Amino acid sequence: MARLPRLTVPGYPHHVVQRGNNRQAIFASDEDRRYLLALLIEYATRFQVAVHAYVLMDNHFHLLATPETAEGLPQMMQGVGRRYVRYFNDKQGRSGTLWEGRYRSTLIETDRYLLACMVYIDLNPVRAGLVQAARDFPWSSHGHYVGLGQDKLVTPHPLAWTLGNTPFAREAAYAELVHAGLGTEQQRALTDSVLRGWALGGADFVAGLQKQTPRRARPLQAGRPANKEKSSR
Repeated sequence: MARLPRLTVPGYPHHVVQRGNNRQAIFASDEDRRYLLALLIEYATRFQVAVHAYVLMDNHFHLLATPETAEGLPQMMQGVGRRYVRYFNDKQGRSGTLWEGRYRSTLIETDRYLLACMVYIDLNPVRAGLVQAARDFPWSSHGHYVGLGQDKLVTPHPLAWTLGNTPFAREAAYAELVHAGLGTEQQRALTDSVLRGWALGGADFVAGLQKQTPRRARPLQAGRPANKEKSSR
């Protein structure tokens, strides 16, 4: 069965993950991480994609981003992916693929899941046992949101501005969200949705989204369709 195209609709936040092939490392040094960040800044600007959050793990990276156009996110990811593989292969004296196929992504409902997705991304290094707290990991957007420094890649989503009336209030509120963490169900929903490519949100959100794209936004219901003649009786 042919795989579905990615679900990409402009104006919505997308959770994106790109993994290394066979879970191999995609960075050999901090210089590599800086190069990937520079590529993301370049291509996000070129293709009008607002990156709200990110984390660079050893063998994969996550983004939370809103494209202005239907092709913006695919074009950004394609440009970044190709350039980075050429750079990494040349530097490491290797050849062949680096990525585990195409990147994975999904759309998320802003009010219900955007802040949760940011927390999920920030806590990746903590869940992996790399650091004790999100603020201790230098390769994520967490520091931008808790006042540790300005990040040129990050464009805060308007929802982040509702966390407080001053920068200090917003930073404290966001730090508290990350400290509180996510429930098991939220974490599972965010993981499953990005890996499977189905929209994450309530029924009304998914129904409204479906009107804007011919690509299915959620999986088909299990079982055989109802008999219309019988159901009309």
